[in-house]
Amino acid sequence: MNEHVVKETLPDDVKIPDGKTLGDWVESRVARLSTRTLDWDALKFQADFDPKYKRAQMRYVGTGATGVSNDSNTVPAEHFTFSTMVLPPGCEGPLHLHTDAEEVFFILRGERVRIMVEHKGEHYDTILSHRDLISVPAGVYRGLVNEGSDEALMVVIVGSLKPETPTYPPDHPLSKVKRPKL
Repeated sequence: MNEHVVKETLPDDVKIPDGKTLGDWVESRVARLSTRTLDWDALKFQADFDPKYKRAQMRYVGTGATGVSNDSNTVPAEHFTFSTMVLPPGCEGPLHLHTDAEEVFFILRGERVRIMVEHKGEHYDTILSHRDLISVPAGVYRGLVNEGSDEALMVVIVGSLKPETPTYPPDHPLSKVKRPKL
């Protein structure tokens, strides 16, 4: 049986950082679109290997699992990361594995995003469109490809404050590509 123990947090348990007002503290936890930029470099090593892997990340909470080690323009992660991902038509996020966290994909814009899932030799594909969501548990390979004719935009949530960098299947060509330090 999978039981989760939830630690209750009461108002007296919450501490506003020294020297900050409630307003300062709340604003430090706001990430506005006007201060975000698309990061086409976070996964550039993949696109340099093959242009079909071109995609961009826009970080809001934490740095996600792309290998970016620090981004001072995000809300600090406490339990999960939250970013958006731009996936041009025909481009893909390769099959990869998170051993430490569930990963959620929510399609904000896009008409045909194929999600590929593999586990212990079994393979399954499903198509997601506008406002569809999939949650992939830790320990299960996942990948995606935009089969639509327009750019797809999705929310990506990883259930860890600092996710481990994902790995690729041993037979995947990206498993041999060196990831740069970001």
